[in-house]
Amino acid sequence: MKFFMAGLDTETNTFSPIPTGRYSFEQTLIAFGDATQRRLNCCSAQLATWRQMAEARGWTVVESLCAVAEPGGVTSRSVYEEFRGRIVADLIAAGKVDFVMLALHGAMVADGYDDVEGDLLSHVRQIVGPDVPIAAELDLHAHLTPLMLEAATVIVTYKEYPHVDIEICAAQLFELVSDTVTGKVDPRMAIFDCRMLGAFRTQDPPLREFVDRMKAMEGTEGILSVSFVHGFPFADVAEVGAKILVIADGDQRKAATVASELGREIWAKREAMAATSQSIDDALDYACAAIQGPIVLADMSDNPGGGAPGDSTFILRRIIERGIDNVISALHWDPVAVRLCQEAGEGAQLTLRVGGKIGAASGIPLDLKVTVRRIASGITQQFGHVPLSIGDAVWVSASSINLVLNTHRSQVFDPGFMFALGLDPRQCHLLVIKSTNHFHAGFAPLAKEILYVDGPGALQKDFATRTYLKAARPLWPATENPFAETDAQH
Repeated sequence: MKFFMAGLDTETNTFSPIPTGRYSFEQTLIAFGDATQRRLNCCSAQLATWRQMAEARGWTVVESLCAVAEPGGVTSRSVYEEFRGRIVADLIAAGKVDFVMLALHGAMVADGYDDVEGDLLSHVRQIVGPDVPIAAELDLHAHLTPLMLEAATVIVTYKEYPHVDIEICAAQLFELVSDTVTGKVDPRMAIFDCRMLGAFRTQDPPLREFVDRMKAMEGTEGILSVSFVHGFPFADVAEVGAKILVIADGDQRKAATVASELGREIWAKREAMAATSQSIDDALDYACAAIQGPIVLADMSDNPGGGAPGDSTFILRRIIERGIDNVISALHWDPVAVRLCQEAGEGAQLTLRVGGKIGAASGIPLDLKVTVRRIASGITQQFGHVPLSIGDAVWVSASSINLVLNTHRSQVFDPGFMFALGLDPRQCHLLVIKSTNHFHAGFAPLAKEILYVDGPGALQKDFATRTYLKAARPLWPATENPFAETDAQH
């Protein structure tokens, strides 16, 4: 048995001012067939899982490109077409293969390609023909499109957010496609369009119970896989929005029925599932009144993991204006400030301009008198089992406010980089982190409480008022009942 695998992963915020080009991928990973031999990331870890499972069976693995970039704005056309060309050329060179597996994001947009994954899957299908199984693993923040469903044989998404189950889902997908190619199962996919936009946290009820039930359904009564595709609401594309994907064994009608039942349940629970948040000052009021810390404030609107710059100053400015102390704030993407601190050296005192460099969503720069406490490079933070670089980093203090500035734009996943710099987040009262929810696994054990802040920024959750010019159908919350409106149109 011989199979072909490749990976292409970035999440595109079409409202983001940050272009995604070749350098963005080079900073994370571009590997031409050897990603599984390097330090793994969220995408290449899937390939490594598939390679390990295939080699345990004595199967032949053909590994192609694996390219990953931090979420940002639209990817340049030439970069996507180069990557697609390499995957296509490698697949042709591989000759006859028994199946294909792709590690994709599902919300990648390139100039001229609103549905990158659908386009790539279609090119793969044209090469291998109608009978070779094609499997894809997607992030749950994906746009599930008709083109993807037409080209792929099976698609699964992660079930957890934070994404602590990437390798688990990869292994499940390998078993599913293995059973498909050996004739044990006949997968049939069906979706239900929930017609809603939102941000959902799988650790919180009622979604926690729903996800657990999804998992329990798999492998019973002919249901092979269930995915709740949350969608990525910061993209103006036709298929933006949440959907349910069900794969049944040889029974298209059953897949559609179960997808409809689960999708309507999600729709009914939309208000209860929607992630709650506070304004900046309300969150700071609560944190200041708390007797014990650390109180974690998640700066959701400036999360680089959703394509935001990671250099906004809105929360930091209010902390300074209100005279709040015993604070750690991270990660502030500011290569210029990092360079100045490196030049000045540890122990130096200087006036440093921090943040506010990318655009209106970044706020106004802050001029702070700081002391350079620590300068470091090579520091990583853990995303699940995978270490991710934060680039060069510095810890600076302005009175009792501690900032971590870095050169690789990245959201905060876990507190390991703070300890590596000499900071102890357990000893601070207020901990401000630029992340939406991936931080939860790493910070929940040390936090007295976690507050989610929806302030100004590139990821402000204004789904009811944000303009979507390309959305193919009405969506909640902008439309109170999009089902009724769509039915009336027909």
